[in-house]
Amino acid sequence: MSLLSEPLLSPQTILSYRDELRKLREILLANVVMAGEIPAPTGYEGRLTRFLGDRFIESGLEHIFEDEAGNVAALLPGKVGARDIVVAAHLDKIWAEAEDHTVSVGADQMSGRGLADNSLGVAVLATMPFILERLGIEFDSNVILLGTSRSFGRGNLRGMRYFLEHTDREISSALCLEGIELGRLSFSSLGMARGEIFVELSGLGQTVEENTVGVLAVLQRLVSGIIEINRRESPNTRILVGTVEAVSGFNVPPRFGVLRFEIRSEDAARVAAVEAEIVKLAEAESPRGDHLAARARVEIIAQREPGNLGENHPLTLEARRVLQILGVTPHEEPSISELAALLDQGIPALTLGITRGRDRHTPVESIRLEPIFDGLAQVVSLLQFMDGGIQAA
Repeated sequence: MSLLSEPLLSPQTILSYRDELRKLREILLANVVMAGEIPAPTGYEGRLTRFLGDRFIESGLEHIFEDEAGNVAALLPGKVGARDIVVAAHLDKIWAEAEDHTVSVGADQMSGRGLADNSLGVAVLATMPFILERLGIEFDSNVILLGTSRSFGRGNLRGMRYFLEHTDREISSALCLEGIELGRLSFSSLGMARGEIFVELSGLGQTVEENTVGVLAVLQRLVSGIIEINRRESPNTRILVGTVEAVSGFNVPPRFGVLRFEIRSEDAARVAAVEAEIVKLAEAESPRGDHLAARARVEIIAQREPGNLGENHPLTLEARRVLQILGVTPHEEPSISELAALLDQGIPALTLGITRGRDRHTPVESIRLEPIFDGLAQVVSLLQFMDGGIQAA
């Protein structure tokens, strides 16, 4: 559990951090804009990796490394160095290289693709040496600032998993940073299976619908089947349909389509059971005679195991206390982020949001600027708590 060597920070100290960190506004926001305007689709994060590495060098850090998975990390040596704490943010964004990544800056808002997920998180890593210097904070523990690659989609948390599998350090605890939403407090991870159903028509369609709308008829049946499974499942198990695609011209029914889905549950067995049901749905669209209607196949591209640090773990309790001191209502929700990989290894960890925002994963995604300093005070306060010593489970 907890092995605290220092008393908890007072409310006055935590609030003073927020006020003092406003003086770093210019540096922080410059890093947000630069990180925001660098495309970093999953698997192609190289330019953003270099940006973060360059910022670490400019901060005077000497222990900087990149690995074969595309992660970049820097070590802030502790005064004692007996423990290693990780502060992580994923580098990749959902947006393609060719999309417009221009960042618009207003009086108390920035907008642009990927700012909330996760340019702000990356910018906080880049600014962390200045943050600690400004507050005059030195840790007994080593702090590893880690930008991870390949979080989304087929990336399947490969960056974080690779780091944990190959590091020679014993990580005592960790924080995962996401741009939004301030107050987010994730101490558990959901079981998850993310997949794609590929559908292809060949030969003559068997129904008027298939000859009129092509593969859309098959995709419609699959969506209806998924809705029916959702109706039967408990509230703790859900299938989310993220994308349904079928492309053709005005007068040619589409012959190929894809449906992307994600199963989420607190129970790993339910994830597996629902996955099997979806496979059966696809198999029901198999060839049904000489006039081939469709071929449908399911490919699972990412998976997570459920994990739970616990709502009464000392780190969870302290995070809740810090947010309340800052006047922020905690929103406790499970995560499917890098937190899952950390909990898999028995490492006490949380996922936190830095600021408020809106329109996540849209071209007009935006973040509020003033609440960022609440988010930074939260992160620094928890790092000091972790520096006191939290044993892995």
